[in-house]
Amino acid sequence: MRILALLFIVLILASLGSALYYLIKDKGQSDRTVKMLTVRVVLSLSLFILLMAGYYFGIVPQNGLR
Repeated sequence: MRILALLFIVLILASLGSALYYLIKDKGQSDRTVKMLTVRVVLSLSLFILLMAGYYFGIVPQNGLR
């Protein structure tokens, strides 16, 4: 579960970085920045739901991931 959470965090940061790149490169003329930020939001919500489900089913203990 820890590796999956870290993978999600890396993907979220990569999406945020690519949105910044598209914002600078396209100078606001295309919608690629909005698409990448949408991907970031979807990944963040997925990670949140995954962690809540893991806690509910007992995969993530109350002390957190060790």
